[in-house]
Amino acid sequence: MKSRGTVLISGASIAGPASAFWLHKYGFEVTVVEKSAGVRGGGYPIDLRGTAVEVTHRMGILPQLQRAHIDTQRVTFLEADGSRAAVVHPQAVAGGVDGHDLEVPRETLTSVLYTAVRDDVEFVFDDSVDALTEHEHGVDVTFHSGAQRSFDVVVGADGLHSRTRTLAFGPEQNYLRYLGYCFAICTMPNTFGLAREAVIWNTPGRAAALYAVGNSDDVHALLTFAHPEPPHEAFRDSETRRALISTLFGDDGWKVPDIVEAVCGSPDPFFDTVSQIHMPQWSAGRVALVGDAAYAPSFLTGQGSSLALVGAYMLAESLAAHEDHTTAFTAYERASRPFVELNQSQISTGEAALFPTTAEALQARNHRLRDLTMSAPATGRPAHTALTLPDVRRMAS
Repeated sequence: MKSRGTVLISGASIAGPASAFWLHKYGFEVTVVEKSAGVRGGGYPIDLRGTAVEVTHRMGILPQLQRAHIDTQRVTFLEADGSRAAVVHPQAVAGGVDGHDLEVPRETLTSVLYTAVRDDVEFVFDDSVDALTEHEHGVDVTFHSGAQRSFDVVVGADGLHSRTRTLAFGPEQNYLRYLGYCFAICTMPNTFGLAREAVIWNTPGRAAALYAVGNSDDVHALLTFAHPEPPHEAFRDSETRRALISTLFGDDGWKVPDIVEAVCGSPDPFFDTVSQIHMPQWSAGRVALVGDAAYAPSFLTGQGSSLALVGAYMLAESLAAHEDHTTAFTAYERASRPFVELNQSQISTGEAALFPTTAEALQARNHRLRDLTMSAPATGRPAHTALTLPDVRRMAS
């Protein structure tokens, strides 16, 4: 097959390998560059819902993901004193469909995606994009290693804090919408007797959670807290971060002291703001963005990985359907933006309500939770299936 052109993808997490898979299928020569030394392991479990499940089916990787499905049995919500507020089915909280939608370890999804495409495209690890220079016939790319290469188009799939976005569109602050929370995640020994369940403790403006994946010897621990502005110094300095967390949660009960100790003692906790990315346009010249780099919805929606998979499919389909990149990028955005914005908007009615900032809102949330049951919901949120994928066979022909 004659090459449709050369594509550089920055980022090898979820959106990057998924884009590479489909672009290769459509006849493009693809290179993926990733700043890490290899495919990243670890990470919090992630959800795949609605249209994204169909994408994995079309990729042929759905059976592997189904075998890795975590199948959490319950979510328990606790009052500030540790007493039980409600116990609900996980899909009742997430808005998913039991038996269809999936929850898998992040490292499983990234590994499956990489394995599906590693023999067909070029991966360059331990490197990143330092500069982009666009000209009439392509983009000249300077890598951090000093290497220089040219590509027909560049795709930024490098996450919430995308370097590609900064190079092509300007500073992150122009597009990042802070949602008023910060969070920290780490793993710790499962000394709590938890299995296939999550336990979430709340007091106004603060929450802590323990999540046991299967019968693992470890649990994922989460702290999240409301903060009027992003605590920039806490991101730059680990001691400042530890002091902030210890001060905020220092007087709390339940298992919070254990979680604080684990987070503050972890050599590499994941600490970030709860934020979204909103951009007036997802492409500039020969550079386009996909996944969190273009439209991160935040973990409050649980839709980040799903939007990444769907966006990768739609971007590749548009590039295959149109002869020039400008028309292709416009078509990709026109077809995908309503779906993206609908899912980003779920923070106002969905999981954001899990972390109330006032006593009144917390009481109201608990009352709503008690109306839910341990039975799985029959249907999911309409936003999760609001986009119908173009038929891949049409383009393959």
